[in-house]
Amino acid sequence: MNDGRPYTAYALNVERLVPWRTLTGRAHLYLDHPGFLSAGEGLPTYKPKLDPALLQDLDATDARGPALKVNFITPHGKWSIHSTYGDTVRMLTLSRGIHPLWLNDRDAAKVGIRDGDWVEVVNDHGAVVTKAVVSARVPRGIAMQYHAPERTVATPRTPSRGGRRAGVHNSLMRIRLKPTLMLGAYGQISYGFNYWGPTGTNRDAYALVRRLERAPEY
Repeated sequence: MNDGRPYTAYALNVERLVPWRTLTGRAHLYLDHPGFLSAGEGLPTYKPKLDPALLQDLDATDARGPALKVNFITPHGKWSIHSTYGDTVRMLTLSRGIHPLWLNDRDAAKVGIRDGDWVEVVNDHGAVVTKAVVSARVPRGIAMQYHAPERTVATPRTPSRGGRRAGVHNSLMRIRLKPTLMLGAYGQISYGFNYWGPTGTNRDAYALVRRLERAPEY
């Protein structure tokens, strides 16, 4: 913030003609690096989701009984960026007093999940127990739990793990590496270590969602 004007990305490049931090000093979309070209990503490229069987998130998970298979993602928190404050009284009054799981209404109806029900989300990596938010705003096939709940409050016990304490959203995740983002030494393309990322693949997995018949123990 400077004299009432907020920071704006690329303002220096546009207004003061500072060259972009690229190989040519200009903004561009095409990357002629051999690694990007061999991956078919020299230009911005749409790639569909991988087959869940290839990702191996559910190989050992018991799929018997009414369960909804979903693409589980963890977007940034609605009220936080790199901070949570999830254990304050005011924050605990939002979204059912817990970090809930958001489901599509038609998906939820298929397995008898209603808004406010207790649910268990489980895959080969871990388990989460929380309440469901059922909303038509959520795309079908998707389940969301907003990022950054801490394992200090609202971590009930989970039936599929023998009554042990459930985890948080990261319990269901496995880090996957994207080779093109480990390239470097080529103009603006430079690799920087970041939680074995550096993409958001640590926020994308497949899981099963089940309705719990009664409120879980803490």
